[in-house]
Amino acid sequence: MTVTTTDTSADDRRSLHERIAADLRDEIMSGDLAPGASLPSTAQLKARFDASNATIQKALQVLKDEQLVIGRAGAAVTVREHRQQTVRPASYMAPADRGKPYRWLTEASKPGSRAHSTLLAVSEVRPPADVLAALNITAGETGLLRHQVLSIDGEPVELVKSYYPMAIARGTAITERRKIRGGTPALLAELGFPPRLSVDRVSARVPTQEQYRALGLPSDLPVLRTLRVVYSDDDRPIEATVMVKAGHLYELQYEFAPE
Repeated sequence: MTVTTTDTSADDRRSLHERIAADLRDEIMSGDLAPGASLPSTAQLKARFDASNATIQKALQVLKDEQLVIGRAGAAVTVREHRQQTVRPASYMAPADRGKPYRWLTEASKPGSRAHSTLLAVSEVRPPADVLAALNITAGETGLLRHQVLSIDGEPVELVKSYYPMAIARGTAITERRKIRGGTPALLAELGFPPRLSVDRVSARVPTQEQYRALGLPSDLPVLRTLRVVYSDDDRPIEATVMVKAGHLYELQYEFAPE
C-alpha cells in the first residue's frame, strides 16, 4: 500500500479528518484497499497522519456514511464488498433482443445482486439548454422526458433523464407512463430509428438538491454527470440522456482505438 502524509498547510482548507478520509477513499477506489480488506488500526492511522483518536474516528465515520467501509464493535474497520462499480457504457448500448429486459438491468445484475428501474415521470417539457442543442430543438420547442432512477439491491445508484424530439415520440409508447420492454433503444429501432452512434460528455459536478435526495448522498461529494447523445441514420439525434451517479462509488470504462 502507498503510504502518504497529510500536509496541514493553508493550501488545503479542509479539516484534518476530511483530508484523512480523502486519502483513505482514494486508496479504496484505486484498489490499494480491496473489498473485504481491513483498514490500518487506529494506532497506525494516528501515527501516519499525526492525528488524535477523535480525528481518526471522525474520518472513519465519513467513510462509513459513504458506505465505503463497515465498522463493527470490537472488530477492524473493513472495506465494504462490491461497493466500487466499474460501468462499461458500451456493454448496454445495443437494443435488447426482442422480449428481453433493458440491457442495463441484465448488465448490472451480477451474481447475488438485483437491478431495478423505477419510472418517476413521463412528460412533455422544455429540455435544458445542452439537451436542446444536442437534439437540434429550437428554444421555443418542447421534448419528451422519461425520468427514472436505477437501483441495485434497493439502493439508488443512478438518476436518469432521457429526452426525445416530439417529432419522434408523439403517438408512440415513449409518451406512455409505463416501462418499455427492452428499453427505449429497442422501441426506437422498431420505429425505424436504430441507434448507430453514441457520444458521451462526462463531467464531475457538485450534486443538485434533487440529485442529493434521489441518490441518498451522504455529502456534497461530486457526482458523475454524463450527457449521452444517440444518433441514428444520417446523423439524426434521436435521444439525449443525462445520467448522474455518485462519483465516490463509480467509475466509467471506455474502450477505443486511435482514429
